[in-house]
This record gives sequence, structure tokens and C-alpha cells, in this order.
Amino acid sequence: MRLTHFRQLMEDEFGAVRASSISRDHVFSALGGRTVQEALDEGTEARDVWRAVCAEFDVPAARR
Repeated sequence: MRLTHFRQLMEDEFGAVRASSISRDHVFSALGGRTVQEALDEGTEARDVWRAVCAEFDVPAARR
């Protein structure tokens, strides 16, 4: 998954402002206690980050 696609999925699901906040501020145990941005900056694949976001926020399977 490309980073641009990941960011679009985040915005589509949460809206631009909330997606940005989640990316910067929410710490995910599934990402090793890191935020979305930290995980991406450290090389975690965008699809793995998206899966962690979906699991944490109960995104319906149809939108995963």
C-alpha cells in the first residue's frame, strides 16, 4: 500500500482533522507503543499500520 493511499483511507474514515490527530497522538499497542506517524517514520509498512488502526477503531471489514 502506498503512503498516499493510506493517508486517503485515514481521511475517508475519520475526516482530515481527526485522521491527523490520530496519526500524531494516539499510541497503538499493536504498533509497539508507537503512534501511526512514528511507526511509518521507522519503516513499518503502511498496510500493517492501517490494519492496526482498523483493529483499534473497529473499522468495518468492508472499509478495511
